[in-house]
Amino acid sequence: MRDAYHEELDSIGEGLVEMARLVGSAIGRATTAILDADLKLAENVIAADEKVDDLQRDLEARAIALLARQQPVATDLRIVVTSLRMSADLERSGDLAQHVAKLARLRFPQTAVPRDLHATILEMGQLAQRLMAKAAEVIITKDVDLALQLEQDDDAMDMLHRTLFQHLMDDRWKHGIETAVDVTLLGRYYERFADHAVSVAKRVVYLVTGEHALRRQAGRLPRDR
Repeated sequence: MRDAYHEELDSIGEGLVEMARLVGSAIGRATTAILDADLKLAENVIAADEKVDDLQRDLEARAIALLARQQPVATDLRIVVTSLRMSADLERSGDLAQHVAKLARLRFPQTAVPRDLHATILEMGQLAQRLMAKAAEVIITKDVDLALQLEQDDDAMDMLHRTLFQHLMDDRWKHGIETAVDVTLLGRYYERFADHAVSVAKRVVYLVTGEHALRRQAGRLPRDR
C-alpha cells in the first residue's frame, strides 16, 4: 500500500512536469502565431489548451483522492497541497498562452504587433518559454538554488515589459489606439506567464525546505554578501 501511495505521489509530480512542458511549448508557438499572423498555428495552440486543462483536472482529482484515502501528514501533506497550487499556476499559464493565440486569431490576416516591436515580443516569448522550462527542471530536480534563480531571471521580463510601455508612451507612437491596446495586453500576458513560472519555483522551495522563498532568500543575504 505504501509503495502504491508513493508511486501516486510521484505520478502527480510527473503530471506537473508534463503540464509545464506543454504550457512552455504553447507560449513559444503562440508567439510565433502572433508575430507571423499564422492562423493555423494559433488555432492549434487554442485547441491544445484543453489537454492542459484535462491534466489539471486529473491531477486535482488524484490529489484530493490521496488526501481522502491516505490522510497524509508532514512532508507528504506538503507535497499534495503544494502540487495542487502548482497545477493551478500551470493551468493559468496555459490560459495566458491561449490568450496570445486568440489575439493572433482576432487580428488575422493582420498582425497585432507593429514591425518595430517584433523583436521585443519575440524576446518576451522566448524568455517566457525558457522560464517555464527552468520551472519544469526545478520540479524534477527539487534544486532550491535553481528555483531561487528564477526570480532574478524574471527581472529581464519586467525590463522588457517596461520597454513596451516606453514605446506606447512615446509621442512618436503612430500605430493607433487598437494596436496600443493589443500591445498592452500582450505585455501583460507575458509578464503574468513569467510570474506563474516563478510562483511554481517558489512552491518547490517551500516543498523542499518548509520555508517560503522570500524568507529563505532574506536569511541567505548576509552570507551571500
